[in-house]
Amino acid sequence: MAPGYTINPMIIPDATPGPFDRAARRRHRDRAGATLGEADFLLAHARAEIDERLADVNRRFARIAVVGAGDGSVARMLHARYAPERLVQLDASPAMARRAARTCPEALTLVADEEALPLAEEAFDLVVAPLVLHGINDLPGALIQMRRALMPDGLLMAAMLAGDTLAPLRDAFARAEIETVDGISPRVAPMADLRDLGGLLQRAGLALPVADRDTLTVRYRSPLRLLHDLRAMGEANALAERRRVFLRRDTLMRAMAILAEDHGDADGRVPIRFDIAFLHGWAPSPEQQQPLRPGSATMRLADALGTEERPLGDNSEH
Repeated sequence: MAPGYTINPMIIPDATPGPFDRAARRRHRDRAGATLGEADFLLAHARAEIDERLADVNRRFARIAVVGAGDGSVARMLHARYAPERLVQLDASPAMARRAARTCPEALTLVADEEALPLAEEAFDLVVAPLVLHGINDLPGALIQMRRALMPDGLLMAAMLAGDTLAPLRDAFARAEIETVDGISPRVAPMADLRDLGGLLQRAGLALPVADRDTLTVRYRSPLRLLHDLRAMGEANALAERRRVFLRRDTLMRAMAILAEDHGDADGRVPIRFDIAFLHGWAPSPEQQQPLRPGSATMRLADALGTEERPLGDNSEH
């Protein structure tokens, strides 16, 4: 497959039902195509973690897809590690895709929506999704599509914002709007729970699913810099039920004051927590290690632990 850059707007829906306005999110990522370098610390952290985790997998991947190309640095890292025969990266944002194509010209770069992946079934042995899945409406469907794109025993690895990410900012805006406009508009997206994400991997049909969390805390001298960073990385408010009017200045300044007063450190900095969930699972294959059938053990647990086995309910000793 020759590298290049392709725009196919027919596979980018303008609207899908769910909490996110996908057209707005695409516009935000278009804008971030020029500004991501000003606030790429989350992507850099996720990329380094993915690289480290892949180093523990003792195999070479030859056919790789990156869902959520971003600045192209993840595809570039994967090309340097594996020199794959097939490398595809895609992004819903044309501007972001153009940037990714410049960063990793060895990849075929597509413009395509993460909820309608143009990936053939069983075409890849590795699919990586760096920091994009938290902004889609149909996460179970996207995971199923990525699993279908995997060859048997292929690996899916994803990183997404989750948990308590931006919880203080959500609280500060809610309180500020109650005080200034007598109402609340959703401004910070809800984040998935780690336990739910593990269950979604299983529902998608992935074997040996694992979901774990890494927390990155950034201490801001000015809370307004946090808003700048979110905008620069394409994570501005894209909730479908957001107010479609400009944020009032008094509401903004009150929210920033609440953030500093209630969450600031002794030195005046505001720590902001980003929980990054790392997900991985394998496309089922007969060659994979399988759990033993219940009752097939050939050794008692008590013997393995070197202890004495007692009947259930024997409380003679404590």
